Amino acid sequence: MSASAFIRVTRPHNAVVAGLTALLGYLIATGTLTPPSLLLAVVVALITAGGNVINDIYDVEIDRINRPERPIPAGEISLAGAKVYTVMLFAGGIALATLTTALCLAIALANAVILIAYAFWLKRTPVLGNLAVAYLAGSVFLFGGAFAGIEGLVQNLSLAAITFLATIAREVLKDAEDVDGDAAGGARTLPMIVGIRRTGKLAFACACGAVLASILPFGDWWGPFYLAGIVVVDIVILIGASRGLSCTTSDCVRESGATSILRTGMFAALAVFAVAAVI
Repeated sequence: MSASAFIRVTRPHNAVVAGLTALLGYLIATGTLTPPSLLLAVVVALITAGGNVINDIYDVEIDRINRPERPIPAGEISLAGAKVYTVMLFAGGIALATLTTALCLAIALANAVILIAYAFWLKRTPVLGNLAVAYLAGSVFLFGGAFAGIEGLVQNLSLAAITFLATIAREVLKDAEDVDGDAAGGARTLPMIVGIRRTGKLAFACACGAVLASILPFGDWWGPFYLAGIVVVDIVILIGASRGLSCTTSDCVRESGATSILRTGMFAALAVFAVAAVI
């Protein structure tokens, strides 16, 4: 078992980005960064890494076929070793979370449980899996804001809501893109149950909800600059979601570029919030 394998199995890029997102959440909530807030990035990175490892543990048989180069199916890390490693990562993240605030600790504990449930069960459950991914994406901003107390958490409600709703829209459209492959693999996703057309309508409805959440005056960042920037972002989000409205096939959804446009809109929203918070 090599040290590099233990790093690679955590998907470090993904974990580091999640940690930096928590810092950005604190910046948006307070308009500044402080040395103690760096702890947020470490907590989120460790818990995210734990979630990535446990995903690979439960997907090991699939990965033996589809991703045999990953550390566990490649034999670079044993299943027993991966399980111990997962416990260490989660325990380390939660232990450090006790040095933050009660709100942060509660979110960290909840997210650890959801990550475990996602790997074990939710990932293969229609709708619930999408909701879990969307919650986890939005909760990182709540975690960052919660380091400043309940007031900081409230500051980030709009961004968390936008992220949650836009992520649901993107996740169900991604499922619509992958219907053929998922069916061949025995999966059962929302588009396979309700159809691609209805899935597109649901995605658009979620995008409209994200737009509504974006104009609610929850935080100190709300003002002329924010409104000017978020209007552009909202247009991008609505354009992205609308691309899937008329689709009835996976190829149509894939060729529409809906999920890529939605992702662009989500990153743009984050940038608008961050700039509005510090000016």
